[in-house]
Amino acid sequence: MTGEGRARFERIYALLRSRICLLDYPPGMRLREEDLAEEFETSRTPIRRVLARLEDEGYVRSVHGVGTMVTDIDSASLEQVYRLRVELSELIGRLSPIVPDAETIEAFDVMRRRCEALAKAPDQRTFAQLNMDFLDLLMTLTENEPLREFSERLYYQTTRFWLKTVAGLERHEEALASETDYFLREISDIATAVSCGALETVGQVRRAHVAMSFARLKARARGDVLPDEV
Repeated sequence: MTGEGRARFERIYALLRSRICLLDYPPGMRLREEDLAEEFETSRTPIRRVLARLEDEGYVRSVHGVGTMVTDIDSASLEQVYRLRVELSELIGRLSPIVPDAETIEAFDVMRRRCEALAKAPDQRTFAQLNMDFLDLLMTLTENEPLREFSERLYYQTTRFWLKTVAGLERHEEALASETDYFLREISDIATAVSCGALETVGQVRRAHVAMSFARLKARARGDVLPDEV
């Protein structure tokens, strides 16, 4: 693909992946090549390539005689994915770290303020989008491209399950408020570490929060009510 074609491919891919992970395209939904080609004002060839990549990453599957369907969330394999995410998180501050400049430090502070605003009025979709934006910002702290690529891929594999689990809880609002407060603590701790240039600390904080996030998710899946939601 040409440079322009590659940029278009990545833009469409990122948008469709985001729609799937935000559950705008729920499991079981059919994605029609012709509809997407019309929306993005392109031929079906780049759409077909995007769908092939999404299928390779497990977001969709091709069903003979039916078309391309959004996959359901495989909870059985998530524990292994989360464990790998935990290990990779600590590498952010160790592999080819990028010393944060004033602009990066300010970006983390802006992220913290966004989360503070969200904590005052928790919203599931806004929470999910903020989480995605935070991941993108974290990845600017390392030049290690494989680390960035795998961290992003694993993150998006788990975010759909988180959204589906929280949305299905009886005490949905309490759970969302609790997770927003928890996320604010993570962002605040990481923003402080970034402002000090302590990138190894950033990785350690991220690792701890990813591990705790999965522990909380498993507890909720069992139907437990967490102490901060009592």
